[in-house]
Amino acid sequence: MMLRFDHLAVSALTLAEGVEAVETALGVGLAGGGQHPHMATHNRLLGLGDLYLEVIAADPAQQAPVWPRWFDLDNFSGKPRLTNWVACCDSISDAVAVSPDGVGIPVALQRGDYRWQMAVPANGKLPFDGCFPALIEWGGTLHPAQTLPESGVRLELLEIAHPESAALDAALAGLFADPRVVIVQGAAKAMRARFSTPHGTRVLE
Repeated sequence: MMLRFDHLAVSALTLAEGVEAVETALGVGLAGGGQHPHMATHNRLLGLGDLYLEVIAADPAQQAPVWPRWFDLDNFSGKPRLTNWVACCDSISDAVAVSPDGVGIPVALQRGDYRWQMAVPANGKLPFDGCFPALIEWGGTLHPAQTLPESGVRLELLEIAHPESAALDAALAGLFADPRVVIVQGAAKAMRARFSTPHGTRVLE
């Protein structure tokens, strides 16, 4: 498979609101994170073993970019919620070439010692209303999942509902397979993640 599960994204109107929502839901504290100057966003992270969870929001301390922010954050409203998932690859140009139209153009980014390329849609909107994964290629060997503190939290299941679930399944066929990710039919886009935690099973939506 060309794509591998990398991380989950919880969007929020403010980072503080998003962090509070996730920490309350999962019963553990977030760590790490920082600013993304290119997108004028900032985040906090939670290690999930081989994956991680990211809470992300527009950063009011930075000047808004002239291009749309990733994860369609410019149009986000409402309470903090799970909005996107991210898949990594060894060659982002190859992955973009076989992904649905609109998955984005690779942009080289960095934060501290982390280096990566991410496919960013011109309008900020990923295919299938954000249910198709954002694509990332990490540079070097450094990855957040390896450096975040142990949280005792693991993803058990990510359920992605969409009205065009069959088409989404077809778009991922041959590119991605992970038993933790399940595509289901739904009247509208919805994401639901189930975790094992030190406090038992917890859910984020």
